[in-house]
Amino acid sequence: MATIPFDMFQDIWTIFLLVLVRITGMFFLSPIFGRRNIPNNYKVGFCFVFSIIAANSVPVPEFTNYVSLTAYVVLIAKELLVGLMLGFISYMLFSSIYIAGQLIDMRIGFGMVSVFDPLTNVQIPITADFYVIVAIVMMLVTDSHHLLIQAIVDSYNILPIGGAIFEGNVVTQIIKLFTTAFSLGFKIAAPVTVTILVTDISLGIVSKSMPQLNVFMLGMPIKIILGLTIIFITIGAFKGIVNVIIQGTYEEIYKFLRQAKGS
Repeated sequence: MATIPFDMFQDIWTIFLLVLVRITGMFFLSPIFGRRNIPNNYKVGFCFVFSIIAANSVPVPEFTNYVSLTAYVVLIAKELLVGLMLGFISYMLFSSIYIAGQLIDMRIGFGMVSVFDPLTNVQIPITADFYVIVAIVMMLVTDSHHLLIQAIVDSYNILPIGGAIFEGNVVTQIIKLFTTAFSLGFKIAAPVTVTILVTDISLGIVSKSMPQLNVFMLGMPIKIILGLTIIFITIGAFKGIVNVIIQGTYEEIYKFLRQAKGS
């Protein structure tokens, strides 16, 4: 009767645990899978099943350097940090939509109106929530979330388990992501911002030429109407912006994996 060595089960469990922490770290912060309105048992079940599938295809790492418990815990922490960084990158560019919504709401007078966002567990501008819903629907319709799953699978080929090296290039990339997110947010809000700016200048000229006219009471509804009109006119172009966000997210993910590998 053939016997199955216990070491094989130990290796399988070790690989599975390392795969699980990276996948869980990424999906915890991802813009679609990490939403807090998704039940936690669904998230845990998805990560568990996905980790089982991925653990059978990832390259087997060399465990000779991780003979002690401390070294193995450090390896787990490193894999968790890699997963969190991948999820943070996917969320960072997506957050440009929140920035754009905040800028738009401040200009058209919705700055005090906010709704609860189940992803961040905070109050966000109502326009940002509208843009986020549209963006998520577009990503689901075009199956862009499948690319996120593909990225985490490819990460094991580009950056094997235990091969992460967090150097200055990685920090530089994260800093650039902040500037890219703010820049993209300003671009999304630019049509409404420019329109409201021209409206404010026009109302200022009117107030100087007709002091008896209550420009404040007249300006609020005008800015709301113009702002909502520009939003609905430019909503068709928002699809292209979502595609830019999706493409930029995956480019930044693969760039991070190559830089974390030291290449």
